[in-house]
Amino acid sequence: MTSISTSREEAVATRRTVVAQRSGSARPAGPGAATQVRVAVYAEDLILQTGVVQQLRQRPEVELLSEAEAARADVSLLVVDALTEAVAEHLRRLRLATSGRIGLVVGHFEAGGLQTIVECGVAAVLRRSEADQDRLVHLITALANGEGVMPGDLLGELLDRIGMLQRTMLDGRGLTLSTLTAREAEMLKLVAEGFDTSEIATKTSYSERTVKNVLHEIITRLGLRNRAHAVGYAMRRGLI
Repeated sequence: MTSISTSREEAVATRRTVVAQRSGSARPAGPGAATQVRVAVYAEDLILQTGVVQQLRQRPEVELLSEAEAARADVSLLVVDALTEAVAEHLRRLRLATSGRIGLVVGHFEAGGLQTIVECGVAAVLRRSEADQDRLVHLITALANGEGVMPGDLLGELLDRIGMLQRTMLDGRGLTLSTLTAREAEMLKLVAEGFDTSEIATKTSYSERTVKNVLHEIITRLGLRNRAHAVGYAMRRGLI
């Protein structure tokens, strides 16, 4: 067995990209088949890279890109043993270098790594022990469709962190993750019910000037046009 002298960290830093084209034996996509997802695969060593490439090149849903084409990838897929600082740096470079979405296939994921991958723009995570052909393709197509993929335990950790953020950083200031304060949401609900400024002032026990200022702040902060636009925005996002 030939050893790979370059360290994993160095290999990540230098970025190896798959050079793979579909062979004549690959299954052709039928006339009604969906558009292929363009994928660039990166790995910290040749063995990991080859394993993923061999699984993906058999699938008609995927178009594997060469290094020269990698910048136009819909999905960049990084395959690693563990989430090291060098891997995190590679993810940051990918985030800057491509407009596509980023997925991570990782062997060992330590506690505390969730914040790192979120900061690095990773939208989907798959453990290598679960990375069979179908799951890899599911991850890739989900990313291409604007979705996220995450193991259940990591999703639970993410929700716990969001809850902690709400409790420790926002509740004491009367804020929510919805971008509206409780007072703002109350006033927008009244606007949605057809009340004018004076009526809202009476119902909320604020002055008309305060009502106008609050509604103006919402419209300005969220880049909206008017009160009707603000109500529509809030309702579409479930904020009121």
